[in-house]
Amino acid sequence: MTSIDLDAAWAAFDARDRSADGRFVVAVRTTRIYCKPSCPARRPRRENVEMLADGAAARAAGYRACLRCRPDEAGRDSVAVARAVALIEAAEEVVPLAELAAQVGYAPHHFQRVFTRALGVSPAAYARGLRAKRAETALDEEASVTDAIYEAGYSGPSRFYEGVGSRLGMTPGVRRKGAEGVAIRWTVTPTSLGPLLVAATDKGLCRVAFEDGPDELARRFPGADISSDEGGLAQLVAEVVDMVERPGRDAALPLDVRGTAFQEAVWAALKAIPPGETRTYAELAAAAGNPSAVRAAGTACGANQLAVVIPCHRALRTGGGLGGYAYGLERKRALLDRERRG
Repeated sequence: MTSIDLDAAWAAFDARDRSADGRFVVAVRTTRIYCKPSCPARRPRRENVEMLADGAAARAAGYRACLRCRPDEAGRDSVAVARAVALIEAAEEVVPLAELAAQVGYAPHHFQRVFTRALGVSPAAYARGLRAKRAETALDEEASVTDAIYEAGYSGPSRFYEGVGSRLGMTPGVRRKGAEGVAIRWTVTPTSLGPLLVAATDKGLCRVAFEDGPDELARRFPGADISSDEGGLAQLVAEVVDMVERPGRDAALPLDVRGTAFQEAVWAALKAIPPGETRTYAELAAAAGNPSAVRAAGTACGANQLAVVIPCHRALRTGGGLGGYAYGLERKRALLDRERRG
C-alpha cells in the first residue's frame, strides 16, 4: 500500500523492532505466511516479501497467520494501547492500572507489559509525562504558578513538586521568569570543528553549541545571572571536547535541560544510538512511543540544546538523507565520520 513506507518497514522488520508491531504485517510469498515485524523467525529475501496494512489485508491476499509470532494479537494489542492512551488523556485524574486494563479487556499484569512494549513507558509513566507536558503549557499561560499546577491536573503543589519539579530542571516560578536568579557559567573552547560554547547551571549542562556565545545565552535565559567561567567547568569542558575530538563513547554528564515528554523521549533515543550508527526520524519517533510523529521527532532534534552531548547528528531523514543540522552539514558529516572510524 502506498501509505506504508517500504524502506522504513523493511528496516523495522530486519531489526525485529517491537514498536512496529501492529502498524503493518510482513507477508512472505514463498511460504504464504504473514508475520508481525518483530517475529523471531529467520528473515526471508526482501524480494520475497510484501508489506500489508494488517492481517485482514494479508488473509484477503491468500496468506495465513504465523503460528510462532501470532501477528493478529499484535493488532489487538495496538487497538488496546490506543484506547488506553485515549482514556489516560481524557481523564482528569490518574487512572489506576486495574481499571485501565479492565476497560480494554486485559489482565493488569499482562496489559502493563503490552503498553510498555508498545510505548516504551508504563501507563503510569505515560500519565506522569502527560501531566508534566500540560504543566509546562499551563506555566506559560496561567497568571500564577499555583493556578498552572491545578490546571495541569495535580491535586496540589506538593504533588506537582514530587512528580515533576525536578524534571523541569528549574522550578516553575524561576522558569516563568526567564531563569531569574539562576547562575549560568559559560566558556568558549576551541575544537577542530570550530569554537564551542559550553554553559552550565549548578545542576548540569544547559547549552552546548558551535559558533555560539554569551549573547545567545542572554536571549535564551534573560533573567539568569550569566558569567564567564573561571575554570570551574574545566572537567565538563574536557569531557565535551573529547566527544568532538575522540568520539566513540557517550559520557554520563549532568544535564539541566527540559522539553516536552515526547522531546525528552526522542533525546533519550538519540543517546541510546551507539556511536557511529544513525537512526531515521521515523525510527526515533517509534522509539519515543509515537510512530506517527515523524515530523515531531525532527522538531525535537532541532530543539536540542546540547550539541554532541545529545547526539542529534545521528538523526537522518526517513529516506536516509542527512537532513538538517543546526551547526552545518559539514560538521554533521565530520562527527559521523569520526565516530565510524572509532
